[in-house]
Amino acid sequence: MRIWKCENPIGVIVIVHGAGEHYGRYQWLVERLNREHFHVIAGDLPGYGRTRGKRGHIDHFNQYIDTVHQWYKEATSFELPVFLFGHSLGGLAVIRTMMEKQLPVRGVILSSPCLHLYDPPKKPLTLLGRGLHRLIPTFSMKSGIRAERLTRNEDVRRELLTDELYVHNVTVRWYQELTKAMRTSLDHAYQFPNVPLLILQAGEDYLVDKRVTHEWFNRLRIEDRAMREWRGLYHEIFNEPERDEVFRFMLYFSWQRLGRL
Repeated sequence: MRIWKCENPIGVIVIVHGAGEHYGRYQWLVERLNREHFHVIAGDLPGYGRTRGKRGHIDHFNQYIDTVHQWYKEATSFELPVFLFGHSLGGLAVIRTMMEKQLPVRGVILSSPCLHLYDPPKKPLTLLGRGLHRLIPTFSMKSGIRAERLTRNEDVRRELLTDELYVHNVTVRWYQELTKAMRTSLDHAYQFPNVPLLILQAGEDYLVDKRVTHEWFNRLRIEDRAMREWRGLYHEIFNEPERDEVFRFMLYFSWQRLGRL
């Protein structure tokens, strides 16, 4: 975990990265948030980045929940309003953390949250995985995440191809835990606490099924919620050429919940 402090802070934002990633891929967002007087906390989820243990593997989704909760507790030490930001898998981890821990945050921001895969494994492979995850839980396979599916930004695509910390494989146990977490989030959406929520969803998303994101959003029982779908943008909306516009929308949401507008 790492902390980026700023002068005259008005809040703290915890960043939770997506599948295969590490917190280093969010440097642009960190710098922009610092410039707008937010402290930022981020780290690598278990199995990713510089964490110990098998890469692309977890034994239970609770490992993600516990990690996000730990980062949240660190954020509260500043005695400032706390926001949770989660992208893709990180968005799912934030959703499940909020459902389990009922954290009193000032707001939750989800970027293309992973509530269902755009192109899930075929049924025979899924059935095979269900058996293997009990016999050989650490058996690995390609994640299927390709740079050209993530963003239209050619510079970011090139960087990803040489990123030694990026994880391209996942285990069968990881996939089973992901599937259960997605299903639980959708089936029990009513358990999401009544805190301000903003969803920023890519309009051309080839990693997650945006239709299920809309379905989850419509099942929520919270008062303050908003969703914006960004037409033409790929999955990593904060790496897209239009990311400044996306950031301003996120910033406006945060300012409103801080009473600064």
